[in-house]
Amino acid sequence: MTAVGPAPIATGEKLVELLALVREADSVELKATVPLVDQRSTLLALGIDPLEAQIRLVVFFDTPDLALNRQGVVARARRVQGKGDDSVIKLRPVIPGDMPAKLRRQSGFRVEVDALPGGFVCSATLKEALKPPAVKSALSGDLPIRKLFSKEQREFFAAHAPDGVRLDDLTPLGPIFVLKVRCVPPELGRRLVAEVWLFPDGSRVLELSTRCGTDEAFQVAAETRACLTARGVDLGGEQQTKTRKALEYFAGQQG
Repeated sequence: MTAVGPAPIATGEKLVELLALVREADSVELKATVPLVDQRSTLLALGIDPLEAQIRLVVFFDTPDLALNRQGVVARARRVQGKGDDSVIKLRPVIPGDMPAKLRRQSGFRVEVDALPGGFVCSATLKEALKPPAVKSALSGDLPIRKLFSKEQREFFAAHAPDGVRLDDLTPLGPIFVLKVRCVPPELGRRLVAEVWLFPDGSRVLELSTRCGTDEAFQVAAETRACLTARGVDLGGEQQTKTRKALEYFAGQQG
């Protein structure tokens, strides 16, 4: 399996593929990144108060040459203000029907379609809650990286990671400082999430997202786009995924 970006929705064939994925997925997350020059005006247009933001520290684990990323595997851990720690093993792209039934029955497992302007990708995520200071201890070297992940997560990782790559062999990439805030535009009537990822070089990524059920994905997509367009939010810029930028940035700092 090779890691790829979101598949463009440019043909009838791709639309058929998207419909098939949505039917079998557990949920759909609609996402869009906002160009740097429009980020401040977007936050103002949505009435977002930065003082209401939740602070997060996100760290990825990969080899220095991003072997996991090329294989479509993501290993991540977070510290979340007022909420505790968690860890994730993610695989993408996936076909929902290929996921074992035993895995899909686990409470922390989700198959989700991420839909961006002009593209989509289906991912499988296995999440585990952690008791602080687990992530902090792992980053300081006091806790092996594998201890951040449950037995089920380690099995999921081993089934899809490149041969010979173990969790304890991985390099921490980050952490990156993240601000997350929610808002509910009255005309939309559903929650929008804004995440600002702040990189050490001063660059940043602003992502807007909303999660919905598979049976309402296209309706919600149309309503959300209409809401954002009416508020002057530009969704026509180049889309940049947070994970890819973070991995490439921090891997580049390793040399």
